[in-house]
Amino acid sequence: MQETIPTHYESYHSSFDALIHPEASLRRLASGMVWTEGPVWLPEASALLWSDIPNNRMWRWHAREGVSVFREPSNFTNGHTLDNEGRLVSCEHGTRRVTRTEKNGDITVLVDNYQGKRLNSPNDVVVKSDGSIWFTDPPYGILSNREGYKADSELDNHCYVFRYDPLQDDLQIVARDRNKPNGLAFNLDESILYVSDTDERYELEGAYHIFAYDVLEGRRLSEGRAFAKLNPGMSDGFRLDMHGNIFTSSNDSIQVINPRGELIGKIHLPERSSNCVFGGNNKNQLFITATSSVYALELATQGAH
Repeated sequence: MQETIPTHYESYHSSFDALIHPEASLRRLASGMVWTEGPVWLPEASALLWSDIPNNRMWRWHAREGVSVFREPSNFTNGHTLDNEGRLVSCEHGTRRVTRTEKNGDITVLVDNYQGKRLNSPNDVVVKSDGSIWFTDPPYGILSNREGYKADSELDNHCYVFRYDPLQDDLQIVARDRNKPNGLAFNLDESILYVSDTDERYELEGAYHIFAYDVLEGRRLSEGRAFAKLNPGMSDGFRLDMHGNIFTSSNDSIQVINPRGELIGKIHLPERSSNCVFGGNNKNQLFITATSSVYALELATQGAH
Protein backbone atom coordinates (compact mmCIF):
# COMPACT_ATOMS: atom_id res chain seq x y z
CA MET A 1 0.00 0.00 0.00
CA GLN A 2 1.28 3.44 -0.90
CA GLU A 3 2.16 5.91 1.82
CA THR A 4 2.11 9.67 1.37
CA ILE A 5 4.95 11.59 2.97
CA PRO A 6 5.20 15.38 3.28
CA THR A 7 7.94 16.64 1.00
CA HIS A 8 10.66 19.00 2.16
CA TYR A 9 12.65 21.03 -0.36
CA GLU A 10 15.67 23.27 -0.11
CA SER A 11 15.88 25.83 -2.89
CA TYR A 12 19.05 27.74 -3.74
CA HIS A 13 17.93 29.19 -7.08
CA SER A 14 14.70 30.17 -8.78
CA SER A 15 15.42 27.65 -11.54
CA PHE A 16 14.88 24.87 -8.99
CA ASP A 17 11.50 26.30 -7.99
CA ALA A 18 10.36 26.00 -11.60
CA LEU A 19 11.08 22.24 -11.55
CA ILE A 20 8.84 21.26 -8.66
CA HIS A 21 5.20 21.23 -7.67
CA PRO A 22 5.27 22.63 -4.12
CA GLU A 23 2.01 20.85 -3.33
CA ALA A 24 3.18 17.44 -4.62
CA SER A 25 3.79 14.82 -1.95
CA LEU A 26 6.39 12.12 -1.90
CA ARG A 27 4.84 8.65 -2.25
CA ARG A 28 6.43 5.51 -0.83
CA LEU A 29 5.62 2.79 -3.37
CA ALA A 30 7.40 -0.14 -1.71
CA SER A 31 9.47 -0.90 1.38
CA GLY A 32 11.08 -3.77 3.25
CA MET A 33 14.12 -4.18 0.99
CA VAL A 34 17.76 -4.03 2.11
CA TRP A 35 19.46 -1.80 -0.48
CA THR A 36 17.43 -0.69 -3.48
CA GLU A 37 19.21 0.37 -6.66
CA GLY A 38 19.03 0.52 -10.45
CA PRO A 39 15.53 1.92 -11.13
CA VAL A 40 14.40 1.75 -14.75
CA TRP A 41 11.04 2.71 -16.26
CA LEU A 42 9.47 0.38 -18.84
CA PRO A 43 7.21 2.52 -21.09
CA GLU A 44 5.62 -0.42 -22.88
CA ALA A 45 4.51 -1.97 -19.59
CA SER A 46 3.98 1.30 -17.67
CA ALA A 47 6.00 -0.33 -14.91
CA LEU A 48 9.07 0.35 -12.80
CA LEU A 49 11.82 -2.20 -12.18
CA TRP A 50 14.57 -2.00 -9.59
CA SER A 51 17.17 -4.14 -7.83
CA ASP A 52 17.40 -5.15 -4.18
CA ILE A 53 21.04 -6.12 -4.45
CA PRO A 54 21.77 -7.92 -1.12
CA ASN A 55 18.55 -9.96 -1.47
CA ASN A 56 19.57 -11.02 -5.00
CA ARG A 57 16.18 -9.97 -6.30
CA MET A 58 14.54 -7.60 -8.81
CA TRP A 59 11.18 -6.00 -8.15
CA ARG A 60 8.40 -4.58 -10.34
CA TRP A 61 5.83 -1.89 -9.56
CA HIS A 62 2.71 -1.09 -11.58
CA ALA A 63 0.13 1.54 -10.59
CA ARG A 64 -2.77 -0.95 -10.72
CA GLU A 65 -1.00 -4.23 -10.03
CA GLY A 66 1.20 -3.05 -7.18
CA VAL A 67 4.55 -4.61 -6.24
CA SER A 68 5.73 -8.06 -7.32
CA VAL A 69 8.98 -9.97 -7.73
CA PHE A 70 10.30 -9.63 -11.28
CA ARG A 71 13.35 -11.91 -11.13
CA GLU A 72 14.83 -14.10 -8.41
CA PRO A 73 17.67 -14.87 -8.24
CA SER A 74 18.85 -11.83 -10.18
CA ASN A 75 22.61 -12.50 -10.11
CA PHE A 76 22.88 -9.51 -7.76
CA THR A 77 21.92 -7.07 -10.48
CA ASN A 78 22.60 -3.40 -9.85
CA GLY A 79 22.06 -0.80 -12.60
CA HIS A 80 19.63 -1.09 -15.52
CA THR A 81 18.70 0.86 -18.62
CA LEU A 82 16.86 0.29 -21.89
CA ASP A 83 18.52 -0.01 -25.27
CA ASN A 84 17.19 1.74 -28.36
CA GLU A 85 14.77 -1.14 -29.01
CA GLY A 86 13.35 -1.00 -25.50
CA ARG A 87 15.17 -4.10 -24.25
CA LEU A 88 16.41 -4.25 -20.67
CA VAL A 89 20.19 -3.97 -20.24
CA SER A 90 21.46 -4.96 -16.79
CA CYS A 91 24.70 -4.94 -14.79
CA GLU A 92 25.15 -8.16 -12.81
CA HIS A 93 27.50 -8.21 -9.84
CA GLY A 94 27.21 -11.93 -9.22
CA THR A 95 28.21 -13.02 -12.72
CA ARG A 96 30.41 -9.96 -13.38
CA ARG A 97 28.73 -9.28 -16.70
CA VAL A 98 26.37 -7.03 -18.67
CA THR A 99 23.28 -8.73 -20.05
CA ARG A 100 20.27 -7.94 -22.21
CA THR A 101 16.78 -9.30 -21.59
CA GLU A 102 15.14 -10.05 -24.92
CA LYS A 103 11.47 -9.36 -25.62
CA ASN A 104 10.68 -13.05 -25.10
CA GLY A 105 12.41 -13.07 -21.71
CA ASP A 106 15.62 -14.79 -22.81
CA ILE A 107 18.83 -13.35 -21.37
CA THR A 108 21.74 -12.60 -23.70
CA VAL A 109 25.24 -12.10 -22.29
CA LEU A 110 26.69 -9.00 -23.92
CA VAL A 111 30.08 -8.85 -22.22
CA ASP A 112 31.73 -10.58 -19.26
CA ASN A 113 35.45 -10.05 -19.79
CA TYR A 114 38.03 -7.64 -21.14
CA GLN A 115 40.77 -9.31 -23.18
CA GLY A 116 40.12 -12.60 -21.42
CA LYS A 117 40.06 -11.15 -17.88
CA ARG A 118 36.81 -11.11 -15.94
CA LEU A 119 35.24 -7.74 -15.22
CA ASN A 120 35.09 -6.55 -11.61
CA SER A 121 31.36 -6.04 -11.09
CA PRO A 122 29.53 -3.88 -13.67
CA ASN A 123 27.60 -1.25 -11.75
CA ASP A 124 25.66 1.27 -13.85
CA VAL A 125 24.94 1.50 -17.56
CA VAL A 126 23.65 3.89 -20.23
CA VAL A 127 22.96 3.44 -23.94
CA LYS A 128 23.95 6.11 -26.44
CA SER A 129 21.83 7.01 -29.46
CA ASP A 130 24.16 5.02 -31.74
CA GLY A 131 23.34 1.86 -29.74
CA SER A 132 26.68 1.65 -27.94
CA ILE A 133 26.56 0.59 -24.28
CA TRP A 134 28.65 2.48 -21.72
CA PHE A 135 29.11 1.11 -18.21
CA THR A 136 31.17 1.48 -15.05
CA ASP A 137 33.06 -1.37 -13.39
CA PRO A 138 33.96 -0.70 -9.73
CA PRO A 139 34.74 -3.56 -7.32
CA TYR A 140 31.69 -3.47 -5.03
CA GLY A 141 30.38 -6.87 -6.11
CA ILE A 142 33.67 -8.65 -5.36
CA LEU A 143 34.60 -6.95 -2.08
CA SER A 144 32.35 -9.28 -0.04
CA ASN A 145 29.48 -11.72 -0.37
CA ARG A 146 26.87 -9.06 0.44
CA GLU A 147 26.35 -7.73 -3.10
CA GLY A 148 27.97 -10.51 -5.09
CA TYR A 149 30.75 -13.00 -4.46
CA LYS A 150 34.04 -12.09 -2.83
CA ALA A 151 36.86 -12.49 -5.32
CA ASP A 152 40.10 -10.95 -6.51
CA SER A 153 40.14 -8.43 -9.32
CA GLU A 154 41.46 -9.81 -12.59
CA LEU A 155 42.04 -6.26 -13.90
CA ASP A 156 44.96 -5.56 -11.52
CA ASN A 157 42.58 -3.73 -9.17
CA HIS A 158 41.84 -1.11 -11.81
CA CYS A 159 38.32 0.20 -12.30
CA TYR A 160 37.37 1.47 -15.73
CA VAL A 161 34.57 3.01 -17.71
CA PHE A 162 33.86 0.83 -20.75
CA ARG A 163 32.16 1.28 -24.11
CA TYR A 164 30.69 -1.80 -25.76
CA ASP A 165 29.65 -1.83 -29.42
CA PRO A 166 27.13 -4.69 -29.80
CA LEU A 167 27.24 -4.53 -33.61
CA GLN A 168 31.00 -5.08 -33.69
CA ASP A 169 31.15 -7.09 -30.45
CA ASP A 170 33.89 -4.70 -29.40
CA LEU A 171 34.70 -3.67 -25.82
CA GLN A 172 37.00 -0.72 -25.19
CA ILE A 173 38.18 1.18 -22.12
CA VAL A 174 37.16 4.82 -22.45
CA ALA A 175 38.21 6.15 -19.02
CA ARG A 176 41.14 4.98 -16.91
CA ASP A 177 41.40 7.90 -14.50
CA ARG A 178 38.65 7.01 -12.01
CA ASN A 179 39.20 5.10 -8.78
CA LYS A 180 35.66 3.79 -8.29
CA PRO A 181 33.50 4.93 -11.23
CA ASN A 182 29.83 4.51 -10.41
CA GLY A 183 26.85 6.43 -11.85
CA LEU A 184 26.96 7.79 -15.39
CA ALA A 185 24.79 9.66 -17.89
CA PHE A 186 25.17 11.66 -21.09
CA ASN A 187 24.20 15.29 -21.34
CA LEU A 188 21.38 16.24 -23.71
CA ASP A 189 23.38 16.27 -26.97
CA GLU A 190 25.71 13.44 -25.90
CA SER A 191 28.76 15.69 -26.12
CA ILE A 192 29.57 15.11 -22.43
CA LEU A 193 29.55 11.95 -20.30
CA TYR A 194 29.11 12.54 -16.57
CA VAL A 195 30.65 9.93 -14.26
CA SER A 196 30.53 9.86 -10.46
CA ASP A 197 33.45 8.53 -8.45
CA THR A 198 32.58 7.01 -5.08
CA ASP A 199 36.11 6.39 -3.85
CA GLU A 200 36.16 6.93 -0.07
CA ARG A 201 39.22 9.17 -0.28
CA TYR A 202 37.00 11.98 -1.54
CA GLU A 203 35.14 11.96 1.77
CA LEU A 204 38.40 12.92 3.47
CA GLU A 205 38.53 15.95 1.20
CA GLY A 206 35.04 16.97 2.32
CA ALA A 207 33.00 16.06 -0.76
CA TYR A 208 32.46 13.44 -3.42
CA HIS A 209 32.70 14.26 -7.11
CA ILE A 210 30.91 14.04 -10.42
CA PHE A 211 33.35 14.31 -13.31
CA ALA A 212 32.68 15.42 -16.88
CA TYR A 213 34.28 13.98 -20.00
CA ASP A 214 34.04 15.39 -23.50
CA VAL A 215 32.85 12.72 -25.95
CA LEU A 216 35.25 12.68 -28.91
CA GLU A 217 34.17 11.33 -32.29
CA GLY A 218 31.22 9.72 -30.54
CA ARG A 219 33.29 6.90 -29.09
CA ARG A 220 36.25 8.23 -27.08
CA LEU A 221 36.53 10.40 -23.98
CA SER A 222 38.77 13.26 -23.02
CA GLU A 223 40.44 13.37 -19.63
CA GLY A 224 37.90 13.87 -16.87
CA ARG A 225 37.44 17.18 -15.11
CA ALA A 226 35.71 17.86 -11.81
CA PHE A 227 32.17 19.03 -12.58
CA ALA A 228 30.33 19.08 -9.25
CA LYS A 229 30.99 18.24 -5.61
CA LEU A 230 28.42 16.57 -3.39
CA ASN A 231 28.13 16.91 0.34
CA PRO A 232 26.91 15.10 2.38
CA GLY A 233 27.47 11.73 0.85
CA MET A 234 28.13 10.55 -2.65
CA SER A 235 26.56 10.65 -6.07
CA ASP A 236 25.73 6.98 -6.51
CA GLY A 237 23.36 7.24 -9.48
CA PHE A 238 21.72 10.07 -11.40
CA ARG A 239 19.59 11.06 -14.39
CA LEU A 240 19.04 14.27 -16.35
CA ASP A 241 15.87 16.20 -17.01
CA MET A 242 14.88 17.92 -20.26
CA HIS A 243 16.79 21.08 -19.25
CA GLY A 244 20.05 19.24 -18.61
CA ASN A 245 19.80 19.36 -14.83
CA ILE A 246 21.30 16.40 -12.98
CA PHE A 247 19.07 14.76 -10.35
CA THR A 248 21.51 12.78 -8.22
CA SER A 249 21.40 10.63 -5.12
CA SER A 250 23.21 11.73 -1.97
CA ASN A 251 23.12 11.01 1.75
CA ASP A 252 20.43 13.53 2.61
CA SER A 253 18.40 14.09 -0.54
CA ILE A 254 18.11 14.06 -4.27
CA GLN A 255 20.37 16.97 -5.13
CA VAL A 256 19.70 18.93 -8.31
CA ILE A 257 22.70 20.34 -10.17
CA ASN A 258 22.38 22.61 -13.20
CA PRO A 259 24.46 22.26 -16.40
CA ARG A 260 27.05 24.65 -14.95
CA GLY A 261 27.71 22.29 -12.03
CA GLU A 262 25.88 24.44 -9.47
CA LEU A 263 23.66 23.00 -6.75
CA ILE A 264 20.25 24.62 -7.21
CA GLY A 265 18.12 22.61 -4.79
CA LYS A 266 17.45 19.47 -2.78
CA ILE A 267 14.52 17.08 -2.48
CA HIS A 268 14.81 15.64 1.02
CA LEU A 269 14.03 11.98 1.71
CA PRO A 270 13.43 9.87 4.81
CA GLU A 271 16.26 7.52 3.80
CA ARG A 272 19.61 7.68 2.06
CA SER A 273 19.07 7.57 -1.69
CA SER A 274 20.99 5.46 -4.19
CA ASN A 275 19.57 6.33 -7.62
CA CYS A 276 16.62 7.75 -9.52
CA VAL A 277 14.92 7.65 -12.91
CA PHE A 278 12.22 9.62 -14.72
CA GLY A 279 9.13 7.73 -15.79
CA GLY A 280 5.38 7.73 -16.01
CA ASN A 281 3.33 8.43 -19.11
CA ASN A 282 4.61 12.02 -19.29
CA LYS A 283 8.13 11.30 -17.94
CA ASN A 284 7.41 13.75 -15.13
CA GLN A 285 7.49 11.23 -12.29
CA LEU A 286 10.80 10.92 -10.47
CA PHE A 287 11.21 7.39 -9.09
CA ILE A 288 13.81 7.15 -6.33
CA THR A 289 15.51 4.12 -4.83
CA ALA A 290 16.50 4.84 -1.23
CA THR A 291 17.88 2.20 1.13
CA SER A 292 14.88 0.00 2.01
CA SER A 293 12.22 1.76 -0.06
CA VAL A 294 11.19 3.16 -3.43
CA TYR A 295 9.59 6.59 -3.73
CA ALA A 296 7.85 8.62 -6.43
CA LEU A 297 7.37 12.36 -6.82
CA GLU A 298 5.57 14.32 -9.52
CA LEU A 299 7.69 17.16 -10.93
CA ALA A 300 7.16 20.16 -13.19
CA THR A 301 9.86 18.94 -15.53
CA GLN A 302 10.40 15.82 -17.63
CA GLY A 303 13.21 13.36 -18.07
CA ALA A 304 15.66 13.83 -20.92
CA HIS A 305 14.77 11.96 -24.10
